[in-house]
Amino acid sequence: MTGRARARSRGRARGQETSAPGAPAPPPTEGELVGRGRQKGAPGPFSAEAVLQISAGFQQVKLGERGGRRRDFHDAGINTRQAMEHVKDSKTGTSGSPIPLSANFFRILSRPQWVLYQYHVDYNPPMESRRLRSALLFHHDEVLGSARSFDGALLFLPHRLHSKETVLHSETRNGEKVQITVTLTNELPPTSPVCLQFYNIIFKRILRILDMQQIGRNYYNPNDPLNIPQHRLTIWPGYTTTILQYESSIMLSTDVSHKVLRSETVLEFMANLRQQCGSHRFTDICAKELIGLIVLTKYNNKTYRIDDIAWDHTPNNTFKRGDQDISFKDYYKAQYGLNITDGNQVLLISHVKRMGPAGGPPPGPAMLVPELCYLTGLTDKMRNDFVIMKDLSMHTRLTPEQREARLNRFVTNIQKNADAQAELDKWGLNFDKKLLELTGRVLPGERIFQGSRSFDYNPSSADWSKEMRGLPLISAPPLNSWLLFHTRRNSNEAQSLLQNLHKVSGPLGIRIQRAVMIEYEDHQESLLRALQHNVGPQIEMVVVVLPSNRKDKYDCVKKYLCVDCPTPSQCVVSRTLSRPQTLMTVATKIALQIACKMGGELWSVEIPLKHLMIVGIDCYHDITAGKRSIGALVASLNQGMSRWYSKCVLQHKGQEIMDGLKMALSALKDYLKFNNCLPSRIIVYRDGVGDGQLHSVVNYEVSQIMDSIKSMGHDYMPKLSVVVVKKRLTSRFFAKIRGQVANPPPGTVVDSEVTRPEWYDYFIVSQAVRSGSVSPTHYNVVYDTSGLKPDHMQRLTYKLCHMYYNWQGIIRVPAPCQYAHKLAFLVGQSIHREPNVHLDDLLFYL
Repeated sequence: MTGRARARSRGRARGQETSAPGAPAPPPTEGELVGRGRQKGAPGPFSAEAVLQISAGFQQVKLGERGGRRRDFHDAGINTRQAMEHVKDSKTGTSGSPIPLSANFFRILSRPQWVLYQYHVDYNPPMESRRLRSALLFHHDEVLGSARSFDGALLFLPHRLHSKETVLHSETRNGEKVQITVTLTNELPPTSPVCLQFYNIIFKRILRILDMQQIGRNYYNPNDPLNIPQHRLTIWPGYTTTILQYESSIMLSTDVSHKVLRSETVLEFMANLRQQCGSHRFTDICAKELIGLIVLTKYNNKTYRIDDIAWDHTPNNTFKRGDQDISFKDYYKAQYGLNITDGNQVLLISHVKRMGPAGGPPPGPAMLVPELCYLTGLTDKMRNDFVIMKDLSMHTRLTPEQREARLNRFVTNIQKNADAQAELDKWGLNFDKKLLELTGRVLPGERIFQGSRSFDYNPSSADWSKEMRGLPLISAPPLNSWLLFHTRRNSNEAQSLLQNLHKVSGPLGIRIQRAVMIEYEDHQESLLRALQHNVGPQIEMVVVVLPSNRKDKYDCVKKYLCVDCPTPSQCVVSRTLSRPQTLMTVATKIALQIACKMGGELWSVEIPLKHLMIVGIDCYHDITAGKRSIGALVASLNQGMSRWYSKCVLQHKGQEIMDGLKMALSALKDYLKFNNCLPSRIIVYRDGVGDGQLHSVVNYEVSQIMDSIKSMGHDYMPKLSVVVVKKRLTSRFFAKIRGQVANPPPGTVVDSEVTRPEWYDYFIVSQAVRSGSVSPTHYNVVYDTSGLKPDHMQRLTYKLCHMYYNWQGIIRVPAPCQYAHKLAFLVGQSIHREPNVHLDDLLFYL
């Protein structure tokens, strides 16, 4: 089942004009900042106790007077480090062995004493049109020079004009005399927020000079496509680029990106769909398949989300362009020279986020012609097709060596292009010719404790599945009363599973009695009836062998056993059990999962801090259940971090996650029951924070967490740390191992050079990958009264990456974050309701 919108046609708001994409809005002038949607405001200020001063610089990040719509994806100006005394001077750790690394960053080199001059431009009489304002101002090349950037109100120059106030005179085409007053308002050093934003504008000009096209936030090269004709796919290679102030200097961070386009238009897709499903069900199925998809219109290289289908519109319909009515067919012919061949096709609706003229109504939705729209991305069917994904990964999954070569080629292309170099020279800017070099540290491997034994693992593979074979677990409850459901066709697989479970469970220390085998008919109602008739309060575990990976049967099992009749359950697809050579491995994994779900403890690592509670928070947006958000909180209950309390809350769109999770901090009461004391130290790892949402966590969530701790009693004041975990990064690190460019080994920490000076942050590469380039995880400690040294915080984070019981190895994020993700995903994908409280102390969602 896809995570894409299933919304049905909702109709257009009254009083909104429809338009062809791009028709009414004038193109942005050079240097204008074009945002993508409004930044959501934080619901409330920080509480007095939280004493986090947020930098006032955040308020000045706008360029120009109308920059309010721009969303800041880089969370600039949020200065959390200054409120933490213990990391004011240094936030670097010490343990581990040093390792030389290179990173996908290039330093920006500017002339010595480089300053950007900001001028305010006034017109008398006032001029409404921004295009006209630019044209009148740019008549005065001899005064302003060729290097300039103007957004309609503010003018930026790399040099200072002779006087503080310069008066210029221009004339419009109608002969109207206009006086322009250019007043110096600011001299900006290279590190000022406006300057950084300005660098990004200049760099986007450079990318346009290189004939790259902007799609979303990234730039792609349509002139160098990679075609995969057998799957009707095209890949556009491109780059993500950001210029920011990092620890030691201003740098360009760039990574390779790929845009997957399908060679079929929406019209062809609709025609194929009509053939497959017939005309009577076509409208329903078509809406279900198309709404929520992203399409690319090649005539302007813009992407749109399909929000609706206008079944009553065709390209012969008209819309207002200026004062005249024009048909969509004529508009595309006149504007882009495109002939629309099918005059009867319906139109697609996209609710584009853009502003109308000042004081006027917002522009209506964009109407798109299916014949001119190309599908982007992959369908679920394609994602599940091993052959397609393998062919795609040959082009997109780059080894560290290929990635480094591609990045170096990118910067070389900029330096070889005469026009790009001329633009940079005008402003006195340039880039370093090679990737940034820095030193990281590799943390020592952890010792794994299992039962009475302990062992080391191979640090390069970050996996201990071989080492733990045949060793008893720390603890596993006996499995006395359990059921195994299967269809008649899968009875052999069910018998094989049962035999192998008995074989592997002995050495692991899991006592398993023989299961009661129950046969069900191969349809959902029969499976549900079988569950209702047989699962009672005395049943400790239910195992279901499913004939296929159809989602409805899985959802039916999980919904019934997580909500109505709380019982730990394990589903297995019969195909997984059909290969005899892998059956022992599969049975071992299932036995471990069964033990976990019943409250067993598999292994642990040494965690020296006493009375510590670790909390993981993640969220999932459930589109099927009326666009609700699901927040999941998972908290540790014991010293070994092997028992966890889990809570999930469903809330409506726009509600802050912590509103619901405040209640979930009843985890503290559970901890008290478990340990006869409350934790003296709480560390919260907050995952699922999108770009540009950091201020909401800092301004709002920290104080909410503190309020819920206070509710345990006013004299209870544990030490609190809040760490924001981010997996979607463009930062990459490369190591030189035996003369080859390779991935850094697991346990690599980077806490200098490429971190942000205003944050207490660090990167850890914790996992090992078999192919492609490894992605680091970014940790940003936004609040910390624990006084833990940076070294201890980094070590603890790395230790927690060893504690995820569904994988016998190190994972990319601390275990509680992954548990919270699994819980939120299960509820959002399958259950759509809060799980029964009887399961709160079990990892039932693994």
